[in-house]
Amino acid sequence: MILAETVTFGGGTLNRLAKVRDDKKAMSKFRTNSTARCLPLWRGKPLVRGNLRDELGLLPFSHSIFKIIKENDAATVFLGCDHIGSPVFATDLSSWSPDGFNHHAGEMFLDSTEQQHPDLTSDHVFIDLRNIMTNLSPNAAETAATAKALLDWHKTHRFCSNCGHESKITSAGWQRTCPACGSHHFPRTDPVVIMLVIHGNSVLLGRSHHWPSKMYSLLAGFIEPGETIEAAARREVSEETGIKIGSVDYLASQPWPFPTSMMIGCKCAALSTDIKIDPSEIDDAMWVNKDELVMVLTGQSTQIKPARKGAIAHFILKNWLSGKLDKIIDHTLSQ
Repeated sequence: MILAETVTFGGGTLNRLAKVRDDKKAMSKFRTNSTARCLPLWRGKPLVRGNLRDELGLLPFSHSIFKIIKENDAATVFLGCDHIGSPVFATDLSSWSPDGFNHHAGEMFLDSTEQQHPDLTSDHVFIDLRNIMTNLSPNAAETAATAKALLDWHKTHRFCSNCGHESKITSAGWQRTCPACGSHHFPRTDPVVIMLVIHGNSVLLGRSHHWPSKMYSLLAGFIEPGETIEAAARREVSEETGIKIGSVDYLASQPWPFPTSMMIGCKCAALSTDIKIDPSEIDDAMWVNKDELVMVLTGQSTQIKPARKGAIAHFILKNWLSGKLDKIIDHTLSQ
């Protein structure tokens, strides 16, 4: 595997089998297969199991928890087949209401609460994927990310954008079709550039207004229509900090299902160093040298908290600090 694909949510082997999604007989056969498993998600939280929260809670369709699917017409999607050929599905169980649920927790930057369904054993819980993404194997992480992104899309795109009529799930969950006007709608992925801005021995870090206190990360922003990756990187850095960028090189990418982004990591050469932040864009920005970054990533800094482990920002910074950044670029370009 190339180094760039060792980022969290990368490197999985899910066989998505796009060619059979519209084959109803094949889908029926997959669903009734004795090895078929389904991953339940509750409000975007995948079911996991084990004391370490390091395995997905994949269940057979015969499990009693899935009676809610028929009762509430819950969305069920076909993800593909795993590395041993077993069909894998995902379904939304958000209509279930756990006792004593703290609705405020779901609105926080990071939801640390866990929910246990009464039909499951105590080692099965629904948990925010950001809390356990680094615990999962590459295959499990890819499965969970795909399931969350796809089910979130269905939740927010129920109605046809052409005529406003409620659309229906088709193509095994990978499409929505409007019965009124016949329009077809497909899952969206929003491209985001995230920039390792370097000047000499220092890297540019910034923080958003809504982040936890002292947390800093790489600058990032959505790519606009008609814009190249390089142009987006230069624009975002300039808008947020006033720093001018020269060369832009691709590093690695990461699907980021919070809710449906594709993070495109770039290495950028700064042509200036004077920071002039736009307070409407970010809360703060600063240059951090390698010695300071060591303190940050090892948790020894009292001034800066790092990007969370599992995020592509942490991946890029760690590899830059260890001198492996060129290996990411070389291996990527050689494929």
